Amino acid sequence: MAQTLLRIDGEVECMVELTFGDLMAFRMEEQVRDVGRFHPTRSGDGVTLNSILERAEPKPSATYLTLHATADDFSASVPLDAVRDEGVVVYQLDGGPLPASKGGPIRFLIRNPVACHTDELDDCANVKFIDRIELTVGRGRDTRPDDDESHEELHRRQNAS
Repeated sequence: MAQTLLRIDGEVECMVELTFGDLMAFRMEEQVRDVGRFHPTRSGDGVTLNSILERAEPKPSATYLTLHATADDFSASVPLDAVRDEGVVVYQLDGGPLPASKGGPIRFLIRNPVACHTDELDDCANVKFIDRIELTVGRGRDTRPDDDESHEELHRRQNAS
């Protein structure tokens, strides 16, 4: 049995678990080729957040999307409506699974954070190592730094590893 890379749960009608093969099977128009086009320092291919949400069917009560990365115990919770059209779930590089060195197995990217019109989005909302997307009523678990000094320290630690 193929390994689940990403689970979508919480305030959804259908809990979804996606494998690499499942993500590859999304329709061509749901795929996002070469994320480096909008994030020059990133590479890989993904699928649109909207296409994943269509399968999970968010409940009307879902207002936030919480990205969980178990590998480093990191979470970011952002307004669902703000990222619905801008989110990309990056899962592959050069036809194979996205390696951990690139944020794999799954990396979440926001194509254009400015288009989201919210102060709750920053570079830390582009989460690497995600394995779960939870839809919540109100803001979910969020471990992002809440001041500039802590934010800078997080990025120094990440760049050192």
